[in-house]
Amino acid sequence: MPDSGFPWPIETTRLDNGLRVVVSEDRTAPAVAVNLWYDVGSRHEPAGQTGFAHLFEHLMFEGSVNVAKTEHMKLIQGAGGSLNATTNPDRTNYFETVPAEHLELALWLEADRMGGLVPALTQETLDNQRDVVKNERRQRYENVPYGDAWLRLLPLLYPPGHPYHHATIGSMADLNAADLATFQAFHATYYAPNNAVLTVVGDAPAAEVFALADKYFGGLAPRPDIPAAPDGRTVPATGRPAVETVTADVPAPRVYLAHRTHPFGATGYDVTTVLATVLGSGRGSRLYQRLADGERIAQPDLVGAYGVDLAHAPAPLIATATARPGVTAERLRDGLAEVVDELATVPVTAAELDRAKALLSTSWWRQMSTVDGRADTLGRYATQFGDPARAADRLPGWLAVTAEQIAEQAAELLGAADRVILTYLPEETS
Repeated sequence: MPDSGFPWPIETTRLDNGLRVVVSEDRTAPAVAVNLWYDVGSRHEPAGQTGFAHLFEHLMFEGSVNVAKTEHMKLIQGAGGSLNATTNPDRTNYFETVPAEHLELALWLEADRMGGLVPALTQETLDNQRDVVKNERRQRYENVPYGDAWLRLLPLLYPPGHPYHHATIGSMADLNAADLATFQAFHATYYAPNNAVLTVVGDAPAAEVFALADKYFGGLAPRPDIPAAPDGRTVPATGRPAVETVTADVPAPRVYLAHRTHPFGATGYDVTTVLATVLGSGRGSRLYQRLADGERIAQPDLVGAYGVDLAHAPAPLIATATARPGVTAERLRDGLAEVVDELATVPVTAAELDRAKALLSTSWWRQMSTVDGRADTLGRYATQFGDPARAADRLPGWLAVTAEQIAEQAAELLGAADRVILTYLPEETS
């Protein structure tokens, strides 16, 4: 296995308008991944404008100056490519993977909607996509058992005014209240070349990509006054658990325990990642072994733990379990807390550590095995840390974590005094 987590070439440049361009050439197959990270997510949204970044994930496919509504998707798919977009608290990204001969098409399309969306944005399009987002909220959060857990956990983890206090789906009241001019101003503020990273990975030499990037993006004007996101790095400890119990139309009791740890990218979060894998990844994890297989109080497929990779504040570690029939929420909550608490007192064994690192290594190389996985990773590190080459440090960082570090972090950050506890109860047992 390579010593580095990214054994491919990386070349970078910055256009005169501030657009950062990252290229990693790979001649293995005649395909290229184009990935555009904008440094705007829900953490950037001012009060009264929650959900804007996510709404633009939809609007960016609805036409621009030279591309008709839905044509972006038709052109990419017609060229044999695939495409999508995602939004999270830290960023919005747009990406496509195409045969190498269609690289220029993908770059032209991305440049056109970066610089040409606002003139093409109409009230009809805005209203239509607002309705799409409302339907998405209903389908993903409101009408699914436990679907609003993330919406509830964030306010429990981060106080009002914190940039991570609200979810990317945002407030429907905010989306409904804003007029067309407000949305146009939001796009003009954040969707600028000096607030983006363009990454191309695959069968294209860096010189060609740089020239094409300059051809299509170079004429776009930078935004000189992009507002800084609020600083969320410090979250005062309350010294007491944050507890919420929800009675809802759910099939069984479920419990979430959450703790704030370290920001993604920090050495401490490497420890969190390995800790979460030991605690809750798969049948060999502590939670599965104890609660599903041992005490048999949790459903086998609904027990686990994971970190949420947020880069600009103490990121959450979440452990969750869903009760087997006849098991009370209290019993489940106590069992879940007991396993989490024991991370500080029952040392992680060499076998547990080896297993966790093997799982993480497999996951990393699976992502790195595709041009689109590599492009997204390089875009992340260029956007969040200013250097795409830092991606090479992630896997070695995980592999360097020790059992002692896990115990220390558990003792320091996973105590009951500052824990978030979210419990769902079925309506019939209330």
